[in-house]
Amino acid sequence: MAPLDLLRAHLLGYGRVLLGYSGGVDSALLAVAGQQALGPERFLAVIGRSASYPEVQWRAAVDLARRFDVPLLEVDTRELADPRYLENSTERCYFCKSELWTRLGHVAQTRGFDTIIDGTNADDLGEHRPGHRAAGERLVRSPFAELGWRKAAVREASRALGLPTWDAPAAPCLSSRVRYGLEITPERLRQVEDAESYLRGLGISGDLRVRHLGDRARIEVAPGQFPVVRSEWDALEAHFAGLGFAAVELDPAGYRRGGLLALTAPSAD
Repeated sequence: MAPLDLLRAHLLGYGRVLLGYSGGVDSALLAVAGQQALGPERFLAVIGRSASYPEVQWRAAVDLARRFDVPLLEVDTRELADPRYLENSTERCYFCKSELWTRLGHVAQTRGFDTIIDGTNADDLGEHRPGHRAAGERLVRSPFAELGWRKAAVREASRALGLPTWDAPAAPCLSSRVRYGLEITPERLRQVEDAESYLRGLGISGDLRVRHLGDRARIEVAPGQFPVVRSEWDALEAHFAGLGFAAVELDPAGYRRGGLLALTAPSAD
């Protein structure tokens, strides 16, 4: 059986399905495959909206759903009202996903959906993912992980379906850029979003992170993008100063997954 046919058959075994949808590579494929396998009466993609969800990602998610006729619902999530989330410990994602899956669980119950699914793939299982624990506690299913699909398989199937997300860089929430131990605030999330948008405007492509370290920012891009950043450094520093950063630096190691874990939390004093 072809991979996409296998995925559609797997989804059919879930009954009526509700997807936690962000518009990233993984959830975009599930959104389109789910719509194709189950139809609008048995499938619904749900976006959780909050200040931690980038505006540009929201627009892309909505556009993709419209283009591929994916049934879509948006709900507000209130993780920023949870002081445990705002503390920004290494368990932050657990509190965020607990809020998300609680909200989506209510939608599923009131609308008669049998199964909630997410885009966790087999590569994700070996990483620091407190949010995956929250999903497990709420019986959220992960079709890609169950099928043993790694990220490369998800991208290949996305390309086969003609999805614009097939080669998109990873796009976690904005809070993932804020150094652990530094309080999450709407202002800090806005700083990160504006800074990354500015860098994209310079022509930076591929993976990109602006790490919020308090009074300073650290830029992570692929080494091949260093010349672009350095050629615009004076204007870049001025822009970041306007956002409220006292200093900005380019990480010489470049972008790497899990870079935030390498940053130590500030001391209590």
